[in-house]
Amino acid sequence: MEKIIISLSTILMIITGAYAQQVKADLVIINGKVLTIDKDNPAVEAIAIKGEKIIAVGKTSEISALIEKDFTKVIDAEGRLVLPGFNDAHVHFGPLDPDYVELRYTTNPVVIEQMVKAQVAKSRPGELINGGHWEHEMFIDKKWPTKELIDSVSPNNPVILSRADGHSLLVNSYVLKASGINKNTPDPYGGVIQKDPVTGEPTGIIKENAEELVKSGEIKPKRTTEEEKTRLWLGYLQALKEAREYGVTSIQIPGSADFVAYEKLQKEGELTSRIDIGESLTDDFKKLNGYLELEKKYPMEGNWIRFGYLKAFIDGTIGSGTALMFQPFTDNLSTSGLAMMPYEVFEDMVLKADKLGLQIGTHAIGDKGNNWVLNAYEKAQKVNGKRDSRHRIEHAQTLQASDIPRFAGLGVIASMQPTHCISDKKFCDKRIGTDRAKGAYAWKSLADAGAILAFGTDYQVEPLNPMEGLYASVTRKDRLGENGEGWHPEQKIKMEDAIKYYTLGSAYSQFMEDRKGMIKPGFLADIVIVDKDLLTIPENEIMKTKVDYTIVGGKVVFASGK
Repeated sequence: MEKIIISLSTILMIITGAYAQQVKADLVIINGKVLTIDKDNPAVEAIAIKGEKIIAVGKTSEISALIEKDFTKVIDAEGRLVLPGFNDAHVHFGPLDPDYVELRYTTNPVVIEQMVKAQVAKSRPGELINGGHWEHEMFIDKKWPTKELIDSVSPNNPVILSRADGHSLLVNSYVLKASGINKNTPDPYGGVIQKDPVTGEPTGIIKENAEELVKSGEIKPKRTTEEEKTRLWLGYLQALKEAREYGVTSIQIPGSADFVAYEKLQKEGELTSRIDIGESLTDDFKKLNGYLELEKKYPMEGNWIRFGYLKAFIDGTIGSGTALMFQPFTDNLSTSGLAMMPYEVFEDMVLKADKLGLQIGTHAIGDKGNNWVLNAYEKAQKVNGKRDSRHRIEHAQTLQASDIPRFAGLGVIASMQPTHCISDKKFCDKRIGTDRAKGAYAWKSLADAGAILAFGTDYQVEPLNPMEGLYASVTRKDRLGENGEGWHPEQKIKMEDAIKYYTLGSAYSQFMEDRKGMIKPGFLADIVIVDKDLLTIPENEIMKTKVDYTIVGGKVVFASGK
């Protein structure tokens, strides 16, 4: 019998043609260079959308059959790159503070003093001056700042300035006094009150768990309830505006956030990014059962506001010198970092939450911290039985070579933020030495070993713009550029893979790979169109790439120039 061979394109045309007789698209994108992230159909030209979902992909000539004049909105991509919407797997998202003192990339500590002074001049006595993102490793002298830097310009205002990683604070004497922190205050478990080696007085640097000693109730802003409500609402709108301008269509918040606020935003038609919100890991069964109730209210099957994972901290950061390492820090042999809790306490929490079927995501930076988390997840499988838990390690920044294959073996997701590499590399070798740094930000080694990677930003620790993460992934170079192949270039990855980890990988981490993260019929229509071809442009053009369109659930929520 003679074989009949029909091309995939012909089959698609037949199917699309038949479908066109039954339904017309609400939105069509034509003439694009569409990177679908679908391995079975990696590149197409056009997309048809009905309601919230993609109904067809293919050639422009095929998809045009689904256009109905005066009904279907048509976007001509004109050859531009079209991608699934970016899904930030780890973002500290929330209302932006219009009075926040932004100190990112500050190189001279005097600038901090000047900016605090300026904000104090605009504030009422007793009103909190809040800011941060300073990085002492970028200072001219590379020294930790002290309260003396800001005391003289803020005698009547509390000042709290967070380090870039969020794991250390610089506070003024007003805050220390209001919080009852003095030379006799002991360090709490997993925390450090930095003290002057001569006088014993607090320097104003508060690290890790010691941040809980800062009494926010004594230094909260002096505003009326209505003023605070207005500021919060405008802050949420500003944050969502920033997200859609960067093409971030999905957001996974580590830890708690205000479900009610996002429900209100959705009701008002202002929610333009999908939101996952979790809670803190605990061993309290009452709280854990409460989380199960939240999961029912905001179920995994939902597409907009969902209950996420339970967040825990096992250690600090490399920058603050508090990441939990097996060996002392190379530049400070007196410490191997800090554990946020004893291992036994952490393991007990994991076992209890895992038994209830909850997903866990644990902050781990140091090689020992990551080892502890993998050990606890492995213990949970042995005690509670193996299931599709998709437990995560948030950051996974420094790994022993022997722990890298354990991610795939245990089904643990490496939730990583590529810009941490290019922000931290300037001091990473100094902190942990070049040998241990070979296991730092090891995206390529993890992927080669079969691990699932989910990319994000750790905003506001790092900028929200996904282009910076893509640049970091493929170059491992400073943002200003540099000669050579980048820092530990063996860990660089291809742009296609970086985009995949930022879309499909992140969707997998939240159990949504069946409907998000690819441009594929039946999937949610979360799509971005960018102004440069990320797959072919020189590396110095990557961070200059802008989003021209952001589409969420089939609706255009951002169009450049409009």
